[in-house]
Amino acid sequence: MKNDKSKEIWNRSLNVFPGGVNSPVRAYNSVGGGPISVREGRGAYITDEDNNSFLDFVNSWGPLILGHCDKDVTAAIVDQASRGVSFGAVTRYECELAELITQNIKHIEQIRFVSSGTEAVMSALRLARGYTGRNKIIKFEGCYHGHSDSLLVKAGSGLLTFSGDISESSSPGVPDALSRETLVLPLDDEAAVKNCFEKFGDGIAAVIIEPLPANSGLLKQRPEFIQFLRDITKKYKSLLIMDEVISGFRLGFSGFCGKYSIEPDLVTYGKIIGGGLPVGAFAGKREIMKNLSPQGKIYQAGTLSGNPLAMVAGKAALGKLLHGGVYEKLDRLSGYLVKKFHDEVAPVLAGKKYYMELVSENSVFWLNITSVAGPAIRKVTNIWEKAPEVYSGIFWQLLENGVHIAPSAYEVGFISNPMEEGDIDHFILSLASAIKNS
Repeated sequence: MKNDKSKEIWNRSLNVFPGGVNSPVRAYNSVGGGPISVREGRGAYITDEDNNSFLDFVNSWGPLILGHCDKDVTAAIVDQASRGVSFGAVTRYECELAELITQNIKHIEQIRFVSSGTEAVMSALRLARGYTGRNKIIKFEGCYHGHSDSLLVKAGSGLLTFSGDISESSSPGVPDALSRETLVLPLDDEAAVKNCFEKFGDGIAAVIIEPLPANSGLLKQRPEFIQFLRDITKKYKSLLIMDEVISGFRLGFSGFCGKYSIEPDLVTYGKIIGGGLPVGAFAGKREIMKNLSPQGKIYQAGTLSGNPLAMVAGKAALGKLLHGGVYEKLDRLSGYLVKKFHDEVAPVLAGKKYYMELVSENSVFWLNITSVAGPAIRKVTNIWEKAPEVYSGIFWQLLENGVHIAPSAYEVGFISNPMEEGDIDHFILSLASAIKNS
């Protein structure tokens, strides 16, 4: 595979960006080597600066459920760009997208648009604290909610012992005072949650969780566990915040909440909601949302919030998802991928020093590399420590065969609407070959 131009651009990037990138995982540190430099994308494929073409399962880390350069989304962006790209004022475009969402998702009555998933989560937490008059937040180990200070914390695995500091910063620059207000619990552990509420219940503003954790592998949770969180937060008058930045509009139009009929107090969105443009949102019941400024006292603002380009792109994308039969096709392709993996990849694992499982939920999937076959992984601490080493070799062989998956063993893949069964066949054939040669 030629990569002279990608190498040149990477060397230039190292001079002007910290670590050469504007978001860490793009640096390929987890798989070694320098990254490809993407020039363009069409449908299910991307092309790099050296004219190499790749079947793309990254899809900008999830937003491009309709693939690259969807004609309707592109037309909406071009049309709006001819009339203005930003106004910092009320527009019908933001109203139309909000109406499309609130009229089709029953647990959402009001919404506020922001510019990223991180900003959406940060704002939802401020709203939860202001609404409840409490400070503490429960989050779960292995769930990623963006890089705002109060959520960049971690704790040891297993049940927490509530003595001394129960959380520590996982990044320099995060004050310990903020860390102490964030209680980090293990996933899939009702007892840990119950114990935490018994000790801190009158100070807990909210529980926040990715109901489908997809940033440290695909850690599929039991719906019963998520329902337990709904029940206990109601009991203690705390809020339940579902972070659906990845799962929202991906598992269906109503996301995880709609699929499993679990109603949160607040929900955060990003990625798909903007049709591929930078956008985020947080939403919920009117009774809670009305406390935001200027109606209420809880302040939140953003110059580019409700940006018209993002709003028209989002409306075009969500309109197709709502009426275009996209979810049915994606679920069919997902089922085909699972079957092909079982039939053609699983057999070549015999005799290997590792095992691989395809974990999937609708059009999201993860290649879980383990030492042996075992029960479903629901906690980040159960991921095999040698998985990145095995994954790295497979990643580069797939890239050589024209398949682009995430450059990290902990990231998931996404099926997009332009893909067909032949694309899945190519992926499976390439994956089987890479395993044989690993």
